[in-house]
Amino acid sequence: MPNTHKPYRIIISGGGTGGHIYPAVAIANQIKAISPASEILFVGAKGRMEMTRVPEVGYKIVGLWISGLQRRLTLDNLSFPLKVLSSVRASHKIIKEFKPDAVVGVGGYASGPLLYAATAKGIPSLIQEQNSYAGITNKLLAKRVGKVCVAYENMEKFFPAEKLVLTGNPVRQDLLDVSEKRREALLHFGLTSEKKTILVIGGSLGARTINKSIASGLNKFAEGEYQLIWQTGKAFYSEAKELEQNYSDNGIRVFDFIKRMDLAYAAADVVVSRAGALSISELCLAAKPSILVPSPNVAEDHQTKNAMALVQQHAAILVRDADALQELVPAALQLVQDEQEQQRLAANIRKMARPNAASEIVNELLKLIK
Repeated sequence: MPNTHKPYRIIISGGGTGGHIYPAVAIANQIKAISPASEILFVGAKGRMEMTRVPEVGYKIVGLWISGLQRRLTLDNLSFPLKVLSSVRASHKIIKEFKPDAVVGVGGYASGPLLYAATAKGIPSLIQEQNSYAGITNKLLAKRVGKVCVAYENMEKFFPAEKLVLTGNPVRQDLLDVSEKRREALLHFGLTSEKKTILVIGGSLGARTINKSIASGLNKFAEGEYQLIWQTGKAFYSEAKELEQNYSDNGIRVFDFIKRMDLAYAAADVVVSRAGALSISELCLAAKPSILVPSPNVAEDHQTKNAMALVQQHAAILVRDADALQELVPAALQLVQDEQEQQRLAANIRKMARPNAASEIVNELLKLIK
């Protein structure tokens, strides 16, 4: 189909975690797919992971001097008003120089000042909320922007109903049809098709409770003739690597970070994961039977709310963080042995996938521009 779109100039702002950054990049990629000559500028927070991750995928980013409010009294909190003023001023300058047609906020510290400045100038603006519990920045901005794209139903309690569009979260397109990559995946990880495989992921930073729980039951996976792909994050990696040496012949594979997540999902019969919004969107797209262990260390316990949205549809199994040491390994072993339950969970989670999220969000953005 010929490209009929004129070139656009778009600013995408936000970050702080992979859960904000990867959807932002997916939106940028979709803009470039429909209008290759478009120019996209990312605006992030200095010192946060977006400042390295965004250039790695080929986009330009500028940083604002901004951070969040800590829950306890710190020097950072005392400088917070100054940071906000400085960042709003810097945002006005960025907007004046770049002259965007529209601005997208994905949540995280930098999106507040940037969208505040953009909406003050009347520039069409949209926010994308990944979680089932809205972040404070997005709640404050909702009154000022034209549209709010969300991944969950019943978000009227956070945002004006007339601005809401249910799009889902944009995720990597290589997660579509992972079932076709199973042979390649098993080869990639040095595993066999004769045994069932469990994938354990704790998010880009790792998850201490999940790691401790898996470590304590490693012998049970090995004795039961199950294979394990275990992403530990950096902090637990060396400890897990030592344990792996006892079981390397038994198909236990340990990584601090997995680049080819499409192959990790393709190899897996069952997935154990945190319940971040992005992780859940990926699990829906990959249609994998999953055990979710929500992190208790997030604002308003939003990971539990994310997980419950699936559990209520019988699309995932919940193990609470406080119960994981006792319950996680038995739950994983029980699920990997129960093919009927795996099929039921996979069928239900597949219904919740929204593979066209990025294109739906960009369509909303173009409507605002027009």
